[in-house]
Amino acid sequence: MNSTAEAELFDAIIIGGGAAGLSAAQSLGRALRRTLILDAGEPRNRFADQMHNILGHDGASPAQLVAAGRKEAQRYGVEHLTAGVHRVSESTRADSTEKTGPRELVVTLDSGVQLFTRTVIAASGLTDELPPIPGLAEHWGKSVLHCPYCHGWEVRGQRLAVLATSPMQLHQAQLLRQWSDRLTYFHAGAGELTAETAARLRSRGVVLEPTPVKEVLGDGTNVTGVVLEDSRTLEVDAIFTGGSLIPRDAYLRGLGLEREDTMVGSFLKIDAMGQTSHDRIWAAGNLASPMATVPLSMGMGSFAGAAANGALVAEEFDLAEAGRNQ
Repeated sequence: MNSTAEAELFDAIIIGGGAAGLSAAQSLGRALRRTLILDAGEPRNRFADQMHNILGHDGASPAQLVAAGRKEAQRYGVEHLTAGVHRVSESTRADSTEKTGPRELVVTLDSGVQLFTRTVIAASGLTDELPPIPGLAEHWGKSVLHCPYCHGWEVRGQRLAVLATSPMQLHQAQLLRQWSDRLTYFHAGAGELTAETAARLRSRGVVLEPTPVKEVLGDGTNVTGVVLEDSRTLEVDAIFTGGSLIPRDAYLRGLGLEREDTMVGSFLKIDAMGQTSHDRIWAAGNLASPMATVPLSMGMGSFAGAAANGALVAEEFDLAEAGRNQ
């Protein structure tokens, strides 16, 4: 990035350089907008070796997708900076506050550098906060997994386990029976099962285990089993689970954007094009849609980029018309 960029004005700054952010950048770059991606280099899926259920990219690694997307964005003049973002705020520069020029936002980096932009697209994703069970996080993305559609084929027919962290894992337990008839549901984290629910799961051979898991055992990247609190050891080949989903949106908190409560936590409220309650800020990908897969995140980013460009186009006509009428 140009060393004088902090004194200049970007059309768009995209926070997050994963699938959503890069797709937004491509839309904006192709629309001839001066666009900067700020990326801390920690995509949610960085722990996985491969991605699946992504048309045209099945089996590619997350790093390969990012590298290809970045190369494509650069072709359209999109700039990139490895940096964390501390805060997004309203600009106090005269042209913006007096409405004699384009409205601006200030993006303050963790380093203290301030960048000015007309629009912001937040695509910084979320963090999976796993239960503090020894061995669980160490195998995350390898043989401790969260999405059957992303990883189910690779572990089909094996000894699978669902480790419940909330009642939502009941759905996962039923779903994973499609991929293996050797499935154990560790349901202590979901609370007590009703007799009807237990009978339904057992009707398709799902083994129910009420004793909490104390430790996950493994050999390299492969899970080999779990140790229960009663000291029993059960052999498993892969574990599906889910942790708390923490959106990486602290840098937007000072703007008071509207949020909505979902089954998995509080997330930014957006419209169909990704616009937040602020008319200059859009959100895309897991930051706003925690269950979005890579293809859906890409689509959200593309829409958000197009919507931001549309807002810029409207402003430019407004300014031109106001200047003509003076």
